[in-house]
Amino acid sequence: MCSGRVDPVFVLRAFAKGVDGVFIGGCRLNECNYTTQGNYDTLNMVLLYKRIMEHIGLNPERLHIAFMSGAEANLFAETVNSFVERVKKIGPLGKAEAIHPETLLARLAEVTKLVPYIKRVNQEKLATRLHDPAEYDRLFTQSDVEKMFSEIVAYYIDPAKCQACMICARRCPEEAISGGKNQIHVVDQAKCIKCETCFVVCPTRFNAVMKISGAPVPPPLPEDQRTFVRQKA
Repeated sequence: MCSGRVDPVFVLRAFAKGVDGVFIGGCRLNECNYTTQGNYDTLNMVLLYKRIMEHIGLNPERLHIAFMSGAEANLFAETVNSFVERVKKIGPLGKAEAIHPETLLARLAEVTKLVPYIKRVNQEKLATRLHDPAEYDRLFTQSDVEKMFSEIVAYYIDPAKCQACMICARRCPEEAISGGKNQIHVVDQAKCIKCETCFVVCPTRFNAVMKISGAPVPPPLPEDQRTFVRQKA
């Protein structure tokens, strides 16, 4: 499998299941077997999620990526053994960082939920091709990550503009929008993954979906007030 297919969710799921370290091996840079250069994408993902691990209190050395050819069995064994020894020295996941298991699971779950948002807001940097390892630490900084989490956008459907067309509800990948035919739609903030689909698909003539950042999301309209009455021409 191409290392470019390693999704951040796989890494987060491994940590959520108690794995002490995650190692990703990829083809040598600029020697991609599939000509997609997916190993660059994975390198950037690892650089970003190392910063995110720091943000949630985990040792970033628990995540490692290395590049080698399929013929370099000795190098692979040496690299894996070195990583295993490093993780052993760090200690058990969470315990070494003095994070309560439930707290750690909650933090990992929150980051996992935000993966689509994280991909979207970092899309340009994640597509960068870094050729000098000296550039790795500068691609994503801790201040970048802190800003990203502090400026998380929420999506809210303005009941005064919603036309109950059901487009956003049908397109939401998480079924986080309630409201059927002739019912004003409401975003379930607990289910919303910030993918922006509702904002994109809402017809421009309605502009009912709002982006909210740095301010509380208005409470949802009570269910007994969600009936939409269409105006006759």
